Amino acid sequence: MKQLTLIRHAKSSWEYGVGDRDRPLKEKGINDAILVASHVKGKIPIPDIVFSSPANRALHTCTIFLRMLDIPPETLRLAGELYDFSGASVFNFIRTLSDDYEKVMIFGHNHAFTEVSNNFGNRYTDNLPTSGIVHIIFEEDSWRKVGKGTTYLMVIPKHLR
Repeated sequence: MKQLTLIRHAKSSWEYGVGDRDRPLKEKGINDAILVASHVKGKIPIPDIVFSSPANRALHTCTIFLRMLDIPPETLRLAGELYDFSGASVFNFIRTLSDDYEKVMIFGHNHAFTEVSNNFGNRYTDNLPTSGIVHIIFEEDSWRKVGKGTTYLMVIPKHLR
């Protein structure tokens, strides 16, 4: 069985004169990422591999989760395909993952992650908010064949405050 954990980057700042890829997290975003990571610790499996969008806000969110969930940092890989907002690149990325990985965690952006969550999971959301996490379990044993899975967990910061 394949397992996919989707985590949308934490709340980022528009206050700095930097390009989209370089936008940093707001303090609220950092706190929300810590809150969600603390809540899901022990509720989701440690991934075989972690992929993050190279955008600063996604990568910073990723490092918070790695630290809070005791995930070895050497499991992290950057994936430009996750810097996607429609979902097309993310779907392709997931379907081309190596079948050597059973449990995969990815960090990225909306609207892509809402689309992926709704298409692969069996629990609908209008919007996966910042720092939101979705864990989906598939019956298939190949990433190329994954279809509708079971949304095992969906956590958003608002529900934890």
